[in-house]
Amino acid sequence: MAVIWKKQSQGSNYEVRSAGRSRRLYTNGVFHSQYNPGRVISGGIWDLLMAPAFFTDTDRIKRILVLGVGGGAVIHQFKYFLNPKEIIGVELNPVHLQVAKRFFGLNKKIASLYENDAVAWLKHYKGKPFDLIVEDLFGEKNGEPVRAVEPSKEWMGLLEKNMSNNGILIMNFIGNNAVKNSAAYNDKSLAKKFISVFQLRKSIYDNAIGVFTKFPSSSSTLRGNLKAHPRLAASIKNNSLSYTIKQFR
Repeated sequence: MAVIWKKQSQGSNYEVRSAGRSRRLYTNGVFHSQYNPGRVISGGIWDLLMAPAFFTDTDRIKRILVLGVGGGAVIHQFKYFLNPKEIIGVELNPVHLQVAKRFFGLNKKIASLYENDAVAWLKHYKGKPFDLIVEDLFGEKNGEPVRAVEPSKEWMGLLEKNMSNNGILIMNFIGNNAVKNSAAYNDKSLAKKFISVFQLRKSIYDNAIGVFTKFPSSSSTLRGNLKAHPRLAASIKNNSLSYTIKQFR
């Protein structure tokens, strides 16, 4: 895999690497994002940030918020598979936004992008609620990814407040018990608002994708909806969109 671009900024090292049409973003050695316009399902963890949209009828998902854009792979997936009316992306790192636009092809026709702290942005947000929120806020420490915001009652309550009545919250965690340790699962007041809770994983990654829905759903609903989508049926059949799933509630 060839390095096609690199930059040092404020003590951090950034690289974009290519293999054919694939582009990968690395920050301080941590793999942040991958996108190939000819292969939207990449086999990476970003597939599992997109797939939970299919816990419901995706025609209901009109407005999407992505907190932590990275290179924008999941935004491309939402546009390609769901084509919602609006996608908003919020990213603290200006270099990531630069890469997303220059090398990953994000533009105003695909999403509205904001350079801002996700917590501060959402605290000041006064617009319409979102049908789906992806929270993928990570930094790096000693070459390993670490969550940038704790999944506390305050933070997850703010996320819930900005979700529509039938909304879906998708969060990226590290570790097998992280989803169950989050406030959305443990806090009684938040647990009443999130009817179903799931965890999706891929065996090759430490990530655990938490999915919190304001409506009852099931793993069979997810798989059935994925298989029924004309652009995803083949990915399910050939296991390029593969995952393990647990339902906690």
